[in-house]
Amino acid sequence: MPKTNNRKNEHVSLSEKFYDQGHSSFNDIKFVHHSFPRRDVLDINLSVSLDNLQFSSPFFINAMSGGSEWTGKVNEKLATIARETDLAMATGSVSAALKDPSQAGSFKIVRQTNPHGLVFANLGAGHGLENAKRAVDLLGADALQIHLNAPQEIVMPEGDREFSNWIENLQSIVNGLPLPVIVKEVGFGMSRETVALLESIGVKLIDISGKGGTNFARIENYRRKDFKLDDFEEWGQSTVVSLLEAQESVKSASIIASGGIRRPMEIVKSLALGASINGLSSQIMHMALDDVDEAILTINHWKEEIKRIMTLLGAESIDDLRKTDIIISGATADWCEARNIDKSRYAFRSKTL
Repeated sequence: MPKTNNRKNEHVSLSEKFYDQGHSSFNDIKFVHHSFPRRDVLDINLSVSLDNLQFSSPFFINAMSGGSEWTGKVNEKLATIARETDLAMATGSVSAALKDPSQAGSFKIVRQTNPHGLVFANLGAGHGLENAKRAVDLLGADALQIHLNAPQEIVMPEGDREFSNWIENLQSIVNGLPLPVIVKEVGFGMSRETVALLESIGVKLIDISGKGGTNFARIENYRRKDFKLDDFEEWGQSTVVSLLEAQESVKSASIIASGGIRRPMEIVKSLALGASINGLSSQIMHMALDDVDEAILTINHWKEEIKRIMTLLGAESIDDLRKTDIIISGATADWCEARNIDKSRYAFRSKTL
């Protein structure tokens, strides 16, 4: 068990070590400015409803921490931020507490700190329905995230090497859990084929979690004592590309965007690209470890900034953002061409506003 606890500490500390605000795929996305917004800031509604989950803002604190004494303290900070800003919060993988009950407190602290907030439990796709129920019960969770992290496991020295049961596990959880199930990547993005497969087994909430934020292949590579697997650090699709891929195949599921989303403008851009809500991890973790009170002030400021951006775009609601005009350029445009995604259809949408 100590090795698991140490790994949880390393994941958080290395995420902070590698925290980077460099190039973002969102730089390839530009809004077309129109001079008459036809909206007032006071008109803007930030609320989101997904599968019986009610959010007051179009972003939440995504899965990060738990499984050791120190990460339990981190979870307490994050839960305090969630409570004071009315944000939903997902914990890191609860598997550590299922294996070692002495670590349960590092997850339970989230519900204890924020008894009335939206809380999501989290497990890997290698777990079945019974463990899913245990994870939900442990937290009194409102929903369950199942994370997909095959590249991380491949690079992780002690990682899993068997993935053939993942779809079967997901199917059993979706069919057997009486709560919303969110299936999420962990920073490697999704293809249209993955989104279609998830919808085919009944998944209603899909977090595409693309490249651009925490790079778990890099973290696990750093932890390796033997030869490095450097090429895996570039594996996967960006968040923007994954959003565009998802729109090519999604039918009725709601798409969640995460992976390198750090500013209000990027939140709004992801919503305009088809996301229903955003999950933020490393940016909020970075702020929480620095100063909880300052993080609360910053997040509340973000909400106001999102309203101002939406006002300029003439979008009264989150759904209206899908009618805004967007120009796609750079490497993202190259991807669109290679995958036959018609980027021009995003450039002339505001006529329906």
